[in-house]
Amino acid sequence: MNKISIKNISLSFGTKEVLKDISLEVPAYSITAMIGPSGCGKSTLLRSVNRMHDMSPDAKITGDILLEGDSIYQNGIDVNLIRRRIGMVFQKPNPLPKSIRENVAYGMKINSLHKRGGLEDGIEKSLREAFLWEEVKDKLDESAFSLSGGQQQRLCIARCIAVKPEVILMDEPTSALDPIATQKIESLILKLKKDYTIIIVTHNMQQARRIADKVAMLYLGELVEYTPTDQFFDNPQTELAHKYVSGDFG
Repeated sequence: MNKISIKNISLSFGTKEVLKDISLEVPAYSITAMIGPSGCGKSTLLRSVNRMHDMSPDAKITGDILLEGDSIYQNGIDVNLIRRRIGMVFQKPNPLPKSIRENVAYGMKINSLHKRGGLEDGIEKSLREAFLWEEVKDKLDESAFSLSGGQQQRLCIARCIAVKPEVILMDEPTSALDPIATQKIESLILKLKKDYTIIIVTHNMQQARRIADKVAMLYLGELVEYTPTDQFFDNPQTELAHKYVSGDFG
């Protein structure tokens, strides 16, 4: 079953065309990695999937994106609901200037999820899912900024999953982290696949190979190739993908 269907998406900012007629299907409970050189449209496409470009007055998008068969761009749809169902984790950890506890509780409160069950139980569950509970359980009321960079990123993931999304978008979530923190985030992503559909933008081809089920390569705003990970790296179907994988690019 496909969780996300991207249908002929083109996107421009003013006169600059950034995405050109991209279509791909993202299976449920899978990890899809978007790769390609800088400026090729990866992050732009990722942000289209939860309508973040609504905030850009000069953005013009055509085509459609479906979440379980329903358009996220249909008239009258609640964009806040879309962003709750499709969560986002950014490149640099961005905890709120609050305590560790309040960071996780924030989304639960504004979405009234704490009324359906114990708030503290929800906080603990989310921190456990993010492999962070044992490290912070005795300092929940300390500032989130007291955590290391890798811990802050796992806190941001805990904050994301606390509102029970169906899809998690990750925009280079380990690029600001050291190798040990990166390994912890990759292990976490692989574990989360059991319950979530994940799309990750990465510049790290080794990371894509380690964690992704499918790889989408973009170049100059176009989708070059979208295949299972092993096929992409071992038997790329296009000359551009072959050059990119072999390092003979640019």
